[in-house]
Amino acid sequence: MTEKNEVQVIIDGKVLTMCGFESNEYLQRIANFVNDMIGEYNKVDSFRRQPLDLQNVLLQINLADDYFKAQKQIDTIMRSEKNQSNQISMHG
Repeated sequence: MTEKNEVQVIIDGKVLTMCGFESNEYLQRIANFVNDMIGEYNKVDSFRRQPLDLQNVLLQINLADDYFKAQKQIDTIMRSEKNQSNQISMHG
């Protein structure tokens, strides 16, 4: 059975403890990704002027958008590979 890991990370200047069955490196990578995204958005004046709760919602929306775009890319690649495989088997 995989052991649950805990790692302390800093996100938006706050020390948090992340837990999961993934490696500490993976958990830190997730924290770094979120922290980088917050840092990029904080460079935008119009974002910084929004109330904190709206900033959080905007970040969540953008994370979901990135997820769905990545999922769409995966689906497109999988369909393309399946079509190529079907074409090879039909000609082979």
